[in-house]
Amino acid sequence: MTDELRQRLRAVRTEVGKAVVGQDGAVTGLIIALLARGHVLLEGVPGVAKTLLVRTLSHALELDTKRVQFTPDLMPGDVTGSMIYEGGSFVFREGPVFTNILLADEINRTPPKTQSALLEAMEERQVSVDGQTRRLPAPFLVAATMNPIEYEGTYTLPEAQLDRFLLKLVLDVPPRDTEFEVLRRHAAGFNPRDLTAAGVRPVLGQAHLAEAQASVSRVGASDDVIGYTVDLARATRSSPSVKLGVSPRGSTALLAAAKAWAWLQGFDSVTPDHVQDMALPVLRHRIQLRPEAELEGVSVDAILRSILAQVQVPI
Repeated sequence: MTDELRQRLRAVRTEVGKAVVGQDGAVTGLIIALLARGHVLLEGVPGVAKTLLVRTLSHALELDTKRVQFTPDLMPGDVTGSMIYEGGSFVFREGPVFTNILLADEINRTPPKTQSALLEAMEERQVSVDGQTRRLPAPFLVAATMNPIEYEGTYTLPEAQLDRFLLKLVLDVPPRDTEFEVLRRHAAGFNPRDLTAAGVRPVLGQAHLAEAQASVSRVGASDDVIGYTVDLARATRSSPSVKLGVSPRGSTALLAAAKAWAWLQGFDSVTPDHVQDMALPVLRHRIQLRPEAELEGVSVDAILRSILAQVQVPI
């Protein structure tokens, strides 16, 4: 059954590819986040198919998805839901967070008060309104998008919220051949708002996804691999270019993502290679550089690659 689940998830990537061209790494990252019960931050300039990617993945997985456009005037109740007076009494009206995949579009355009409305949902899979706690559907994943170029009218995401994203995936502008294929599909009549017409089929339901998540939780990790994961996280805290290194939640997230990646590749236990493969997407948003390092043009990814080269790998 485990092999069949892996095959179905490979088929999901094939289905997403019918609508989204050239973002295989982002598709894999979203699948890893679902398997590890995490959330994803998607960073890229407008027009690189971030929204289409999330919608298509939801369709292929038969998961409910809702989109929220984060704006400066968005209120917490617009996301979580609120009490309204109806029929002579107050009743709770669910917000868009009550879904399987919440697409938080341009999450950094809303004030911290509204951003913080997602903290409980992301960590506890529940929301508390009017003194009552309500569970969110399972699975639940927040896929938040950010524009890395535009700073006017945006707010910095709090460290507490950044730390709750399992992965930060960077979607680059595609190369020429990929962009050519995108235009060729549109010239042939591709409609991104009609995924069924594009041939995208649901290939994995919620029950199968829950089985896959359970299988991932059984993937083993030796003490050497756990120690290696801890050493990588600790190395970020002692780097001279880093003001704030990776927290213990970050090292836990790195191991969880490595287990999901190992399972996808057919392994029963995590190897150092799996940890290394997931280090950049799991850790890059959990590090704050010192101002002098930023002025020198040092990137977080470059620091992480240097740490990966320096920390001793267990044999």
